[in-house]
Amino acid sequence: MDKTEVSFPGLGIHMNVDSVAFSVFGIDIYWYGIIIALGIVLCVGLSMYHCKNKIHKFSTDLVADVILVALPAAIIGARVYYVAFEWDNYKGDLKKILDTRSGGLAVYGGVIAAFLAIFIMCKIRKIPFSAILDYGIPYLPLGQAIGRWGNFFNQEAFGTTTTLPWGMTSDKVVDYLRTNCKDLDPTMPVHPTFLYESLVNFALFFVLLVVRKKSKHSYEPTCVYLVVYGIARFFIEGLRTDSLFLGNTAIRSSQLLSFILVVVGLVYIFIANVKDIPRAYIPERFLVPKGTAQVSENVSEAEVPSDETSDGNTETEEKSDEVTEPETESVQEQESSDDNN
Repeated sequence: MDKTEVSFPGLGIHMNVDSVAFSVFGIDIYWYGIIIALGIVLCVGLSMYHCKNKIHKFSTDLVADVILVALPAAIIGARVYYVAFEWDNYKGDLKKILDTRSGGLAVYGGVIAAFLAIFIMCKIRKIPFSAILDYGIPYLPLGQAIGRWGNFFNQEAFGTTTTLPWGMTSDKVVDYLRTNCKDLDPTMPVHPTFLYESLVNFALFFVLLVVRKKSKHSYEPTCVYLVVYGIARFFIEGLRTDSLFLGNTAIRSSQLLSFILVVVGLVYIFIANVKDIPRAYIPERFLVPKGTAQVSENVSEAEVPSDETSDGNTETEEKSDEVTEPETESVQEQESSDDNN
């Protein structure tokens, strides 16, 4: 077992943390992997549960297809991104690239690869990319929020030294600072940056559920994620002591990418509102089959009243106290509107 004492001196908290949960036939099973798996299961479960509510009406088969495409791509992309920026550590022994048990996954690499894989799937199956992305985007920060606790058990992804009361220290922190950060006092607590990012992502999950329900424009929920997460990650990354850098420069790759994503997100939100780019919808063949029971979303999304048309198709309209939105466009109009994005 790989135990270490973790302390939050300013809060008077002291605990023993073991990165290994248990062993099976001599193989250590790490808490990091278990937590990542739990995050994936929760996100998949919620996406399956929410997909048939009266707002979205996706079929579970479509959600399952997206998950089966996105998850492998995310894992591969996260590893490739990390290896690319740490190539000097791998070029002498290419077998180390496959040794993910030793660590080395980058969030941004996973996100980019998953987006690309979903985009390709949507093009092949003629599904509006924005509709899929905007539906699934809230579960991304939820998974990130849970996954960051794997960093806690590994005692990694922490920041520079601090005098704040929630500063953290441990034997692994001290050893890392002594080896890699000669300019920092290893006896001082450090910023628990994994905790900062986890809290931001939990909050972002609930924000995106609301944005997803109320959004009138394609890619709007996705751009809100890019802007909010990008801003948070930019500042949190500036505190970290284990950042990936661009070559021999002092430019942190995650900060540069965060900046780009924030700009892209803000520009698109502005354009979408000025040009009133309509929200795209899923083609009818991918909707919940007629007669299938629909459930309401319990986390943050309220039910929307629906009326049955004479031929059995369900059309949804969102109502406020003063304004009534026009009826949903036909599937053909919805698909053509997405083609204009």
